[in-house]
Amino acid sequence: MAELSQPALRKFVDEIWNAEIVPTLVEYIAIPNKSPSFEPNWEKLGHMEKAVELFVAWAAQKLPALGATLSVERLPGRTPLIFIDVPGSARDGDTVLLYGHLDKQPEMTGWAEGKGPWIPVIEGDKLYGRGGADDGYAMFGALGALLALKEQGVPHARAVVVIEASEESGSPDLPIYMDALAERIGDVSLVVCLDSGCGDYDRLWLTTSLRGMVGGTLRVDVLEEGVHSGDASGVVPSSFRVMRQLLARVEDIETGAIKGDAFNAKIPEERQRQAKVAAQALGDQVYAKFPFVDGMKPNGAELDQLVLNRTWRPALSITGFAGAPEPVNAGNVLRPFTEAKLSLRVPPTTDAKKASAELKRILETDPPYGAKVSYAGEKDGSGWNAPATAPWLEAALEDASHASFGKPVAMMGEGGSIPFMGMLGEKFPRAQFVVTGVLGPHSNAHGPNEFLHIPTGKRVTEVVARVLAAHAVR
Repeated sequence: MAELSQPALRKFVDEIWNAEIVPTLVEYIAIPNKSPSFEPNWEKLGHMEKAVELFVAWAAQKLPALGATLSVERLPGRTPLIFIDVPGSARDGDTVLLYGHLDKQPEMTGWAEGKGPWIPVIEGDKLYGRGGADDGYAMFGALGALLALKEQGVPHARAVVVIEASEESGSPDLPIYMDALAERIGDVSLVVCLDSGCGDYDRLWLTTSLRGMVGGTLRVDVLEEGVHSGDASGVVPSSFRVMRQLLARVEDIETGAIKGDAFNAKIPEERQRQAKVAAQALGDQVYAKFPFVDGMKPNGAELDQLVLNRTWRPALSITGFAGAPEPVNAGNVLRPFTEAKLSLRVPPTTDAKKASAELKRILETDPPYGAKVSYAGEKDGSGWNAPATAPWLEAALEDASHASFGKPVAMMGEGGSIPFMGMLGEKFPRAQFVVTGVLGPHSNAHGPNEFLHIPTGKRVTEVVARVLAAHAVR
């Protein structure tokens, strides 16, 4: 491995984060640049452009030191994309792709007093506000790592930094840009994605898989209009009960297990072994990180199986309801319809398109009592399972975790989706992948009181620098 001084790396990273990155992220959090799915008027409002300008202004100051170029790519009807090309000092023709995004989730209710999605607040090691950890820090971490290598004269391959602005909407614009920029990107041998999570803040966590997503809206109609429940109940089947029957075709109500081969997949032995290591490292934080109500228990007792439940097994959530008034306003009326938003997480290797079609078939076929049933599927997204880790990368990650965190690396799948990962896997079939992030316990991405754990952001920046150095001499 190229000579890299860990004390010098630590000093450089701490200084650039304290003096430049954190203050810039404070400015960024204050910008309400919601992703297009949540703000159709994003272009007219100008918040996304303001965020892009902030990122570009900071990056532009670093370009001369790196000999890099920067462009803001703009395709008609698409969100902008920041493209930074950093020349390499090792292995001509070899390219590393470093990814992040700057669009944000919507506000969400429940923020603590004095905090809010667009109100940056620093408390101790935490920077509160929407987008800092998910994942505004990514460009700064990537360039910070490259600058740290430059300071020590440590070689690295050519690096391309791509920061998109539609990830929280499912990355609809990214494939278009990747095709348009294919020639400029070149042949990628390593992809570094900084948009994932970490099991705790004590070690380096690598994401080895991501579940896919199948979702849509299920509606059950039984009447043309609501009628008195005293008159109709017992004669007219409840639309809610019919919906329960339909959902029971898919989900075991006692265990939550999802039925059907279309929604399940065999869990690789390697991922089962990694789940045991992750469970041992996390202990009861596998479930205790969630804000359970008093007396509530998790869906199982074996920690490694809980890890696999949220990373490899399918699970159904009902994320929205319509057709019912607030309880305080509910009279004795048998409601004419019930409508529910379904969110079905599927295993990393499941074909989401086929799963979506099968879900529609199951729900709409032969409805109970002849009720009117319709299921409108939304955009499906398949998951991702990382390729086998090359020996050089495995050694580099272990070295980086010990150097930066003082503990061995841990690997675990993530229960959520990063829609573009499967696309990148197909586009760069020979590439190795480093997928990591700063979203650890209670960081609450997409929810209230989201925060960036600043020390973890610094340590992840160090890790990226060490991996790039190892990649250059592999």
